Amino acid sequence: MENKINNAKEVLAKRLDFPKEIMLDLPKITITGDNEIDIENHKGIMSFEEYEVKINSKVGFIVIKGSRFEILFIGGTTISISGIFKSITYEGYDQI
Repeated sequence: MENKINNAKEVLAKRLDFPKEIMLDLPKITITGDNEIDIENHKGIMSFEEYEVKINSKVGFIVIKGSRFEILFIGGTTISISGIFKSITYEGYDQI
């Protein structure tokens, strides 16, 4: 049932030329160079450690590995993080 609703939302977003990430509550990740990342539509910080940050989202966890992490901004459903990034991956809920 939820899949049908998401499909309908996706079709509607496409027809209205509306951003899909907003209609479907998907994370939008913007990376600037190798030292700044903005994540919109997140569902909270799961862990914030020296070499790994794990952010919750509708599609699973967004895992950022690297060093010198610092939160530049957090508000609503947007977070900005700086640091030295080595990798950014998704851990889907079905993989856990």
